[in-house]
Amino acid sequence: MTIEDIQQLIKLVAKKDLSEFKYSNGEIKLHIRGKSYSKSSGVSAQPPSIINVPSAAPTYAAMPAPVAAAAVQQDPAPAAAPKAEKKADDEGNYLTVKSPMIGTFYRSSSPDKDAYVKVGDSITKGDTVCVVEAMKLFNEIESEISGKIVKVLVEDAQPIEYDQPLFLVDPS
Repeated sequence: MTIEDIQQLIKLVAKKDLSEFKYSNGEIKLHIRGKSYSKSSGVSAQPPSIINVPSAAPTYAAMPAPVAAAAVQQDPAPAAAPKAEKKADDEGNYLTVKSPMIGTFYRSSSPDKDAYVKVGDSITKGDTVCVVEAMKLFNEIESEISGKIVKVLVEDAQPIEYDQPLFLVDPS
């Protein structure tokens, strides 16, 4: 179950005006309370929210601040591939690798590991370029383009937005 699936379920609970929705299949436990849920009066003005959502897929353990001990690593949750876009201003013919989600940007899988890519590295389509932590899930971000990393636009452990430029890549 992906984050998008969970978001669709929340929208469905709100649309159908359900007070509560529970789902479980062993690994996944999901509990969504709708806007009409209330323990006492049966009415609430709050929008639907996720109450308990353990990871549906194997994930990395939460990564502490860079000075803390290394996090335990497991298989990453699948992530949407980042977008690539032509840069039309003074950056020449570089392509931009953008974030496919909101979260926290990390250049490596843990504080004691090397960065996935550095300025000057050549990448090919499908190479992991960074990790974005969202909702305690660490998602490996893969490149949709091939080329040479020209510039890293985001600092390690910095919050990022959807569609925010992360890297400049020279496709030649």
